[in-house]
Amino acid sequence: MLRQSKNDRTLKENLLLASSTAAVAGITNVVGMVAFLAFTSNITGHVANLARHIVEQNFAQIIIFLVWLFMFFAGAFVSSFIIRSYEERSYYRAHSAPVIIEIIILLFVAIYGHNFYEETQTEREIVIAAILFSMGLQNSMVSIVSGGLIKSSHLTGLFTDLGGDISDWYHPKSTKTEIVRNKIYIRLTVLGFYFLGGIIGGYFFNLYEFAIFYFIPLILLTILYYDLSTVARHKLMRFFSRKNAPVSK
Repeated sequence: MLRQSKNDRTLKENLLLASSTAAVAGITNVVGMVAFLAFTSNITGHVANLARHIVEQNFAQIIIFLVWLFMFFAGAFVSSFIIRSYEERSYYRAHSAPVIIEIIILLFVAIYGHNFYEETQTEREIVIAAILFSMGLQNSMVSIVSGGLIKSSHLTGLFTDLGGDISDWYHPKSTKTEIVRNKIYIRLTVLGFYFLGGIIGGYFFNLYEFAIFYFIPLILLTILYYDLSTVARHKLMRFFSRKNAPVSK
């Protein structure tokens, strides 16, 4: 899922990346709403709340929402900076680094929330900031890897793009190309797995609370493992092919 550049990706790789990251975003956002009454996979709602607090002159809340917006921005900045810095050496290393950082952050949230969280306002604000940073990492990585094709959590943009793609597909003047069809598949996959992730997150948070955050890194680890297993298989095949090759006299 991460070894290929945006120009060399297959439909299967894009669908796998779309489904896994959308599920992560769906789980994270619903858990954030249930646990903190706050969006944690996107910042659209935070911008609206920021504007409201500016009008009402709630300066403490203004600072909090500005920090949350900055954390999402910072995550996207860090992810993009890492990828641009290392993609010439290895696409896999460049694309996997933000995922690894995201896993570390979400594991911190899982451990802290499951063992130490006392539901204070300060703790709530810090945990939300950490999750927003991790979602900024993920959103930037997915966008860069897919060339802007996959939006793992921004459903407003997703529905806009999906509406345009379906219009292109059914319009009498359009040619029903494979590219348009694949875009529709990918966008429906994101929508479906985001919704599925939301159901899973809400259901299991009611049962296990912050322990659900242990599950999210497992999904992200499958993204890393997918490419590593492919490389390992190729190396094993090359090893055995050389071992079984006839020896020239």
